[in-house]
Amino acid sequence: MRGNRAVDFEAGVGPAANPIAVMKVRMAGIAVADVGFVMAATGVYHPAAALHLHEAGVQVAIVNPAQVKDFGKGWAVRTKTDRMDSWVLARFGQVNTPTPWQPLSVEVRELQALLARQRALAEDLQRERNRLEKADATLTPTLVHQSLQDSIVFLTQQLKRLQRDIDDHIDRHPRLREDRALLESIPAIGAQTGKHMLALLHAHHFERAEQSAAYLGVVPVERQSGTSVHGKPRLSKAGPAHLRAILYMAAIVATRHNPHVKALYERLLAKGKTKMAALGAAMRKLVHLCFGVLKSRQPYSPTHGINA
Repeated sequence: MRGNRAVDFEAGVGPAANPIAVMKVRMAGIAVADVGFVMAATGVYHPAAALHLHEAGVQVAIVNPAQVKDFGKGWAVRTKTDRMDSWVLARFGQVNTPTPWQPLSVEVRELQALLARQRALAEDLQRERNRLEKADATLTPTLVHQSLQDSIVFLTQQLKRLQRDIDDHIDRHPRLREDRALLESIPAIGAQTGKHMLALLHAHHFERAEQSAAYLGVVPVERQSGTSVHGKPRLSKAGPAHLRAILYMAAIVATRHNPHVKALYERLLAKGKTKMAALGAAMRKLVHLCFGVLKSRQPYSPTHGINA
């Protein structure tokens, strides 16, 4: 984007595309500092591309691909090619002027990578345990049994080591350590939930608690039109599903042990809401509490606003 002029550059994907994009801008006779790049948050390449462009002095915006897709439909775009995608992205940036992206700090990027690796290992471990259970119920050779057991032992050891690495990483950085303590002061926010919420709230600069809840997909979506369509409200379920799963388990605990969440949960049940709807509200309340303690820099208070 150059001022109010949209220019689309098709530079491909992958690390090699980053200098190509800058080169195409310069070949077009445009100063790099006068250009704003817009890219969709898809695949594994956009973080590295955004970082390279940012370090080259270019203003970068990373946008929601679902919003870009809907924007393209509004322009009656049906073709799916790299050139057409770049055209739609350029027009999207021209019309909406998205907020410029800022790279995460090194410690937050490392925390995200460690947590992602932990999640991957945990999934691998569960798959191996499922295979062992199946092997126990069938005529499986002894060597296969032994292989599965060895794999489970190895993955368990790796998970324990990675957990220590994550804890050490957080302890080495004062702000991460302080914020983890604030988050874990909330009843029902344990070590695992606290670490994931810590990484999330440091990776995204939410201005309001509602934005963090919307990102996690724990806000209600209504479906109503005229007098004939009255769908039941449901959670939007946008954003990372693994974080919602973690919040769901935390919300179940919170309905028993967190004064704010328990009061909300019981009030909604008394009004006739279903348990699942009340649990959705409990998840949303936990997100608001997490945002609140980091915003105020004060630990959780069980009596603050309890009657509000």
